[in-house]
Amino acid sequence: MRDWLKGDERLDYLLAEDLRIIQSPSVFSFSLDAVLLSRFISIPKSRGHIVDLCSGNGVIPLFLSARTKAQITGVELQERLYDMACRSIAYNELSEQIHMVHGDVKQAPETLGIEKYDAVTCNPPYFLAHELSEKNVSEHYAIARHELHLTLEEAVHASSRLLKQGGKVAFVHRPERLLDIVTAMRANRLEPKRMQLVYPKRGKEANTLLIEGIKDGKPGLKVLPPIFVYEENNEYTAEVREILYGK
Repeated sequence: MRDWLKGDERLDYLLAEDLRIIQSPSVFSFSLDAVLLSRFISIPKSRGHIVDLCSGNGVIPLFLSARTKAQITGVELQERLYDMACRSIAYNELSEQIHMVHGDVKQAPETLGIEKYDAVTCNPPYFLAHELSEKNVSEHYAIARHELHLTLEEAVHASSRLLKQGGKVAFVHRPERLLDIVTAMRANRLEPKRMQLVYPKRGKEANTLLIEGIKDGKPGLKVLPPIFVYEENNEYTAEVREILYGK
């Protein structure tokens, strides 16, 4: 086991998928947002090719591998996270299905090919660069959470260039950026088709937005039923328990 891990890393379980993932307390770890995005996106079941942008430690490609036999490519800028993703993929014996690329999302279309992919997922940085507080923020966390190297508009633009006509793209973000996302999507030939809001509890404001679009799709947006994460007793709702732990 130690041969797979470096420094302060640990091997965590992805219970519903019966997979393992390498994580570290000193590096930004995946959250429920990544789990929800991997379940939300419409993807081919067997053939085709999917790209995940801002892959981090490879969690979304791992989740997607449990839903499809399609080829999956992850793109991650940070070398340490890229290395962790590669080792997690190898540990789960998924190297024939999942391939990681160490590089900039903005250059992904030139690197991987323009208009070649059936689906794209992206969990981009949520916060504007000027919102970064310098207190107790590691470089890995800052890059993952703030638009220091990648803006929302750049992420949407790269996603569109990667997608085939009729291909599907899904983003997870904050509800307050909804108009920014829709504006950027439509400016890049991505028509919003499905949207879902996630609430920490009933009676609280939504704190997560899931949105899917089709390249050159016809107008018409479906708003799906909301997801509530916690019950009043602070335990996961039945829906979220099933997402995280399986039936």
